[in-house]
Amino acid sequence: MDELIEVQDIKIEKGMTVNDLMKQMSMAGGFTAQKLADSVDVIENMMKDKDCLKILSFPACIMATGTRGVIVDMVRNGCVDLIITTCGTLDHDLSRTWAAYYKGDFMMDDEMLRDKWETSRLGNVLVPDKCYGVVLEDNLAPMFDEIFAETKSLATYEIIDAVGARLQNEDSLLYQCHKNKVPIVVPGITDGSFGCQLWMYYQFHRDLRIDLFKDEQMLSEMTDQAAATGGILIGGGISKHHVIWWNQFRGGLDYCVYLTTAQEFDGSLSGAQIREAVSWGKVKADAKKMTVEGDATISLPIIWAAVKDRL
Repeated sequence: MDELIEVQDIKIEKGMTVNDLMKQMSMAGGFTAQKLADSVDVIENMMKDKDCLKILSFPACIMATGTRGVIVDMVRNGCVDLIITTCGTLDHDLSRTWAAYYKGDFMMDDEMLRDKWETSRLGNVLVPDKCYGVVLEDNLAPMFDEIFAETKSLATYEIIDAVGARLQNEDSLLYQCHKNKVPIVVPGITDGSFGCQLWMYYQFHRDLRIDLFKDEQMLSEMTDQAAATGGILIGGGISKHHVIWWNQFRGGLDYCVYLTTAQEFDGSLSGAQIREAVSWGKVKADAKKMTVEGDATISLPIIWAAVKDRL
């Protein structure tokens, strides 16, 4: 720090925009509020860098919530070049394309939900069986017959794109990614209902192959050929690691924002701070970067609202 900067009070005014609030938070010195405002600056710079490969990673759970609409809007507005996520993202996007999820409560009676309602609880979101596994099986099986008619070996991004091409729903992530030519890579493709449907299809089509190496080759080429790379990494796990893993081979991410609720003390990747990724060469030491602790269903809509206003 070259100079002392005075902490300024936030002044809420009627009719002020989210971007107006973020600008005030940047001068407020308010713990995570400061980080939230700084993350908006990082992402704004990343979006305005025309040579930057913009990568978004996230776990499936947020796709079961209204935050799905934020991610879809980011893709629709050309602010995402590549998505790396988990299999449940496909499950929830497709299920909500063909059916509906419902609001619930964290403290609901789970035994009652299972025995009487035949409903699964995802936090405070309710997922009826008829809106999930059943609807996926009914719709995906005929799609797979068409998709694998000519070739029985495809990468995950190719299968997902082919499914997205068969949807006509502007609210669907898979449809928007197909429409905007944004590949979705799911390294753990069998870890979810979509993957289970592929496995069931395999029972009657033993020549079916999922070409994971083709996924990795695409990721290697995209990151290697990019003049700059930036990542918005929500949560942790395999999707987060795949982003930073491939970026270490090019010297690290140039822009990086983590949104996480995990703690650092247990050594897990989910809780690992950006500074740890710097030690691995997965994020550049001089990268524009920020970690924001908190629920992404709160932070991401606020960040995107501010960034969208600036763009």
